[in-house]
Amino acid sequence: MKKGWELKKLGEVLTIERGGSPRPINKYLTKSANGINWIKISDATASEKYIYETKEKIKLEGLHKTRVVNDGDFILSNSMSFGRPYIMKTTGCIHDGWLVLRQSNKKIFETEFLYYLLSSPIVFQQFNTLAAGSTVRNLNIALVSSVNVPIPPLPEQKRIVSILDETFARITKAKANAEKNLQNARELFESYLQNVFANPGEDWEVKIIKEVCELKSGTTISTSLERDKGDVLYTKIADMNLPENTIEINTSSRFVNRNEIKQNQIIPEGAIIFPKRGGAIATNKKRKIIKPTIVDLNTMAIIPSKKINKNYFFHWFQLFDLNTISSGANIPQINNYSFDDVYIPYPISLKEQQAIVHKIDSLSTETKKLETIYQQKIEALDEVKKSILQKAFSGELKTTDKKVLA
Repeated sequence: MKKGWELKKLGEVLTIERGGSPRPINKYLTKSANGINWIKISDATASEKYIYETKEKIKLEGLHKTRVVNDGDFILSNSMSFGRPYIMKTTGCIHDGWLVLRQSNKKIFETEFLYYLLSSPIVFQQFNTLAAGSTVRNLNIALVSSVNVPIPPLPEQKRIVSILDETFARITKAKANAEKNLQNARELFESYLQNVFANPGEDWEVKIIKEVCELKSGTTISTSLERDKGDVLYTKIADMNLPENTIEINTSSRFVNRNEIKQNQIIPEGAIIFPKRGGAIATNKKRKIIKPTIVDLNTMAIIPSKKINKNYFFHWFQLFDLNTISSGANIPQINNYSFDDVYIPYPISLKEQQAIVHKIDSLSTETKKLETIYQQKIEALDEVKKSILQKAFSGELKTTDKKVLA
């Protein structure tokens, strides 16, 4: 510990209280301007640091059953958005998913210093170690109160905040540039794709999907047939999110054996699968089938005929917005008839289709290289930020550290 600094528990220097939720909550919530700000996780995560205003309000009669927080208070999520602090810039009310941290009349922390401290690896690592729950971790008053924090003198806090403000402004700018470059690379590739399919040549045809593709809905499989291993993948919507399945379906959370199912249930190689029911349609996920696979009833496959190169079709289908053909007032649905008015342009020559695929794949490879570079830069900047915070609260931060990105 640096000379002149103290080490104390948060509970010794801050008042920590939990929010409250009046029941039934809907009785007290309103969008009226006459209410008081009702702070949800969505209100916080839309902000980097401060809470100014919320979309929903709580009526005055609900106040006695909740927790009022004021300008200058800190709120901390005890579950979702785990351990992330926000500074109140208004009066509001918090539900029992939040903790509020307040200073006493005796000022121990500069506000911005406390924000950086609560955001630092030194504090988060203690939250992470102490928090209960393997899937959904939770903070509570006793846990947060037990966290050890370094407390420098107020002039030193001001010096640290000055360095961090300047350094993090540089990091934020550099990160924004990297994120913009990442987005530009993706948009460039998508623009190229759109241009390819929007400008058909003289030797191209434009056909209704059903004339050149087969549509195949998923099937129901008895749970008794599901296996941890098998020679046929049994894929559901959630399996599209597996790291190995971002483009092609390589694995699944469940399997079946070919000799225990009907052969016509198997989706052929070269087909593309996508969500056909519910909110998953909005994700526009499409995945290639490269192994023997069956899919559930929430999933549909589209199988290009021999007239269309399967990779050509995949690139075209990536641009197609599934939301434009979904129907259903309450639950979105896609059925075979949803494709009745969907047309695909393609060169008659399979050789020309393959040439287009080659160009697209080459550009895609270069785009992914750029994406990797920019993504690595973003991750490196996040690590720099953590490193500087670690220095700041270990008493090792120097004025020269703010030139780290110069």
